[in-house]
Amino acid sequence: MNTIIQNILAFTVLAFAIVFLVKKFVWKPKKKSVKACGGDGGCGCS
Repeated sequence: MNTIIQNILAFTVLAFAIVFLVKKFVWKPKKKSVKACGGDGGCGCS
């Protein structure tokens, strides 16, 4: 019984790690456009 619980926990942690890596490196949401506030080259700072 203990081995079954260890396997379930190990695969759950592995699944969370894979989802985290996919969200961080593969799935890129569209970034919001930053509006420039002055004549500083458009970096958005004054």
